[in-house]
Amino acid sequence: MIRIPFNDTWRVGPLVSVHEAIVVAGAGEEEVTLPHDAMLTGGRSAENSGGPQTAYFRDGKWTYEKQFDVPAAWATKRVTFEFEGVYRDAMVYINGALAGQWANGYSRFHVSADPFLEYGRVNTVRVDAQAHEDCRWYSGGGIHRPVNLLVGEFVHVTPTGLRVTTPDVDAELATVVASTEIVNEDVSTRVVEVRLEIRDATGAVVASSDRSRVTLLAGDTITTHQRAYVRQPSLWSVETPHLYHASVCLRDHGGNSGPLDEASTHFGIRTVTADPIRGLRINGETIKLRGGAVHHDNGILGAADFADAAERRVRMLKAAGFNAVRSAHNPMSVAMLDACDRLGMLVMDELFDVWTVAKSGDDYSRRFPQWWERDVDAAVAKDVNHPSVIMYSIGNEIIEAGTPHGARWGRRLAERVRAVDPTRLVTHALQGMYIARDKIPALKAELRLDTAPRGLNDYLGQAVHLLDALMASPVVGERLAEPASVLDVVGLNYGESRYVLDKEAFPNRVVVGSETFPTKIDQLWQLVTENSHVIGDFTWTAWEFLGEVGTGRHVYPEDQQEHRAPYPWLTAECGDIDITGQRQPISYYREIVYGLTQTPYLAVRRPRDDGYFIKPKAWTWTDVSPSWTFDLPTGSPLHVEAYAVAEDVEFRLNGTTVATVPVGTERSFVAEADVPYEPGVLEVVAYREGAEVGRSALHSAGEPARLRLETDRSALSADPQRLAHIDVRLVDANGVINPNRDTKITIEVDGPAVLQGFGSGAPSTEESFLDSSTTSFKGRALAIIRATGETGRITLTARAHGLPDTSLGIDAVQAQDADRPGIQTV
Repeated sequence: MIRIPFNDTWRVGPLVSVHEAIVVAGAGEEEVTLPHDAMLTGGRSAENSGGPQTAYFRDGKWTYEKQFDVPAAWATKRVTFEFEGVYRDAMVYINGALAGQWANGYSRFHVSADPFLEYGRVNTVRVDAQAHEDCRWYSGGGIHRPVNLLVGEFVHVTPTGLRVTTPDVDAELATVVASTEIVNEDVSTRVVEVRLEIRDATGAVVASSDRSRVTLLAGDTITTHQRAYVRQPSLWSVETPHLYHASVCLRDHGGNSGPLDEASTHFGIRTVTADPIRGLRINGETIKLRGGAVHHDNGILGAADFADAAERRVRMLKAAGFNAVRSAHNPMSVAMLDACDRLGMLVMDELFDVWTVAKSGDDYSRRFPQWWERDVDAAVAKDVNHPSVIMYSIGNEIIEAGTPHGARWGRRLAERVRAVDPTRLVTHALQGMYIARDKIPALKAELRLDTAPRGLNDYLGQAVHLLDALMASPVVGERLAEPASVLDVVGLNYGESRYVLDKEAFPNRVVVGSETFPTKIDQLWQLVTENSHVIGDFTWTAWEFLGEVGTGRHVYPEDQQEHRAPYPWLTAECGDIDITGQRQPISYYREIVYGLTQTPYLAVRRPRDDGYFIKPKAWTWTDVSPSWTFDLPTGSPLHVEAYAVAEDVEFRLNGTTVATVPVGTERSFVAEADVPYEPGVLEVVAYREGAEVGRSALHSAGEPARLRLETDRSALSADPQRLAHIDVRLVDANGVINPNRDTKITIEVDGPAVLQGFGSGAPSTEESFLDSSTTSFKGRALAIIRATGETGRITLTARAHGLPDTSLGIDAVQAQDADRPGIQTV
């Protein structure tokens, strides 16, 4: 079927009842380009909002509407709408009549338009959606993923009908099997020829099937299976993400006309296995998962899912040392999967956060019993041709998982996944706090944790201790027996205390740390590398997200001693990378623990007059930053820490050695010292066996002199789906970022582009991502522009009080002339 992007000129507004509108309500006057997050426009407030779970954004109900021409010739075609994701409870109307619906806000679904179209006229499609007390994090709302219009002949490949597998692979030959679902919606019997072609990355045909002939009676749906053989295949892996292209062409048998229909997909040739002896293997090579959880939101874009934002995220995650991501806690978008395929990132795609027992007031548990099979099928149909997807997670911290009836649900889910995709692994992120929550009071008393904690930091320490003890307890081991038995890989959330126990008690069990504390990565990675049955670790979280606010924030004695932060907190503050793409100190520590770099990292603790400091605990790292710029008298003591794979490090201040200390005395891979402050250059040099292995430095910044702009593209395709990201930095005359002089920055865009979002990594702010002004955070901000469909020169100008304007130019060009991503700085 012909795929037509259907994302422009939608109107959106609040959904009102028929009684309020007298007639059936239509959309508002705001015109938007999809994908679009309607929840962003509703704003935030301390009261009458979703609260800390959803970052204090307001719930809402929205309606989208678009008019489109339907040619008279489409009366002999088949027309289908493809929605990649509508949050939530989508109701789709065509010319005022209900044409389809889907409950899940993250599933791709299709709506047949044919019975409702008026040919040769202007037609109207309307989509209603809502979000209300239904999520434990920021969900966003509305049509947050792209929409396509599919148009085909009566005989065609169904929208998700082409599935490619590679059941037999070695260095010399790969067997490619294409299963193609073909439907005949004509009133007569049709005989068609089916041809499969495989092309490599250069476009050259490297394999093709024999000609197949299929007879379809009126109304038939038939699946063909064709084989082709690729010689000397280029295998897909994290290091070499080679992709092939498969296309299937249908032609009328005996006719001389052109193709009836074509379907195509990219795919990768690779194998995936897991066992407790050799661990996880990709193409026969053992690999450990350096993983992290990622939510679906794109930071300052909200939940709007643009392909360029997804690719930027995956590129940055891989540069930070990750080789795997877990979608938390819902099916990953097509755009994100495409980026993972291209760049070489493994995926654990998670299906549900709830089954039949609720976690929020009106969450998906109310819909799950009626919809779960359709959701599983939709997720698999989306994932099946993506080589990056190596396993499905059937749930996250499911409350009823440890009960007999919950385990039965788990078995049904796992077997449904295997029925529709037997080629991938199945896991489940299990958590002891839910599995044995009835035993918590007794265990707390046994561990003497029944006294009131002394503030939030003490509470988190007690929680970590309790969780370790609970996961290692015999009752959790017993209650895990049935839910774990249905899985290929047992996912354990914060369950590392079971790793060695399970190795002895269940020698055939394969385990993954499906969610772990970032502050324990040194211990966790040792467990992963020393135990073959533990295939990897997924930290919470790899990328910062909106909602669950203040989970990993730094809490001092004078702060509110609550796990969730008060308004106007915005983010969870536990990501290795913040919502604008800036790596945090924990990210560099993780890279060193993984053994991926010899370059030491240098950070300085926030100074306090009372000397109070925060130790790493649960999701909270030390309160440090990579800056040697302070408003302090010379000689003031500052605590510095360096992360290094070394025996000793030397701290040098303006060329003079001020401390030499061993690494790992108190914390693995960490060296700490007190250094007197003096503006200039603070340097760390790492040594092993007396020889230098690496060094890095921090430079003091002077007063801000200008704004520096850096974009990830030197040219931008004029396609309205394309984005350019512009980092805005507050720098001194030497180009050093000053993190202590944050100021209001205003962005102006001229030419064929619009400002799609503007904000900073500030975890607490009342500013909107939809405004043209924002306050920098630690000297940084991020602007995102979107092309409007026209070619020409785009000029982005940044302004701040007391500083000269800075402008950056980007050319919007035809797609074939657009450059690959490339940095441009002014």
